[in-house]
Amino acid sequence: MRKFSKSFQALWVGQIVSEFGGAAGGIINGLLLYELTGSKEWMATIWLIYFIPSLLLQSISAPFLNHVVKEKMLRNIQLVRAGAYLIPLAGYLIGSEIGIMIGLVLLQCVLGLMQPIYATLSFSLIPEICKEDELVEANGLLDTTLRLMSIIAPGITSLLLLIIPMQYIYLVSSLMFLISFISLSRMPVMSINKMATWSKKFWWEELKEGYRVFFSFPLLLRLTVLSSTVQFAVGATMVLSIPFIQGELGGQPWQYAIFKGAFPVGYILGTVLLLKIPKTPSVMYLGLLGGGLSFILLFFVQTIQFAWLCELMGGLLFPLFNAQSAAIFQQEAPRNRLTQLSAVRLFIFRVSMPVGILFASSAFFDISTRSMYLIIGLSIVLPAMFFLISSINHLNKFFIRVKEK
Repeated sequence: MRKFSKSFQALWVGQIVSEFGGAAGGIINGLLLYELTGSKEWMATIWLIYFIPSLLLQSISAPFLNHVVKEKMLRNIQLVRAGAYLIPLAGYLIGSEIGIMIGLVLLQCVLGLMQPIYATLSFSLIPEICKEDELVEANGLLDTTLRLMSIIAPGITSLLLLIIPMQYIYLVSSLMFLISFISLSRMPVMSINKMATWSKKFWWEELKEGYRVFFSFPLLLRLTVLSSTVQFAVGATMVLSIPFIQGELGGQPWQYAIFKGAFPVGYILGTVLLLKIPKTPSVMYLGLLGGGLSFILLFFVQTIQFAWLCELMGGLLFPLFNAQSAAIFQQEAPRNRLTQLSAVRLFIFRVSMPVGILFASSAFFDISTRSMYLIIGLSIVLPAMFFLISSINHLNKFFIRVKEK
């Protein structure tokens, strides 16, 4: 960690605490909402309140994000999120169920609007605070932090619930985002771009230009589409996991918990593996191929133990693709358009996940859970295999040219 710049260390610490705060707050949101309503429909509604404003803002915000000082904006976002977690707590303190519901709706709306902006700016800031040969490791470390928090946060939140009322967990989440703000304040301002004069014509022309530039880079488009297939799979598995483990395989809740935890554990191991192996296109596509294969294997497994191994395998291999593809995007995108193109990239990711949820939950297709895993896996494996073979052929041609010389 010491080899990274102090700015990256500040960004990393800020992500650790904010991911923990967000994960803990998300758990309390679900528990509190279900306690108040007892309604699955409200659970779905609260996620729509998060996703819909987020996607709308993500689709049109690219020109704006290209003209802000990233470090200051990141700090401001963390302050806003720290304050937002106090809104449902205020409803609880005044003893109003309507106040709590309004607070939950406002909180989800604020989080949905802030998260894509934060993710876009932090992603585009990494090449400015890291050396080029550190980008793969930096992206892998940040991605692994997210996975690690998905394991740690639920356990610590459960312990906190034993000693304090659940509504006060919002104070913990708010404090975590405040600590993140303090950590990010250690970053010197390096992105000195100023917001340009704003006008409707400027915004519209810039919006069109950002999408035009994005689609004019075939490599960036290819990596984004490949990554979006993974996001599609993640969305689908949010629906399929419980029916598969408890329905198809007859598992218990604790066995489902291990199944869900196997992927992030594998992801951490995969990030460590990434430090030890060559970072080449072939390895990158091999990681994507192996990760997709882990879904296909779920079509065949008959025991829960093998299902655990499949999830562990997926977590182990996907970082080989995710971290390298993110680094290539940061290197190849025009620096003056990186923030804007990152916003387009994230928008495509965020659309892919709900599409996966709709695919897996729709009764229209009438496909079994196992068959859905097969379809999801093939959607990843087939393009990965094509580009893996292409990268190997390209490498062979290169060596032939070298020998001829």
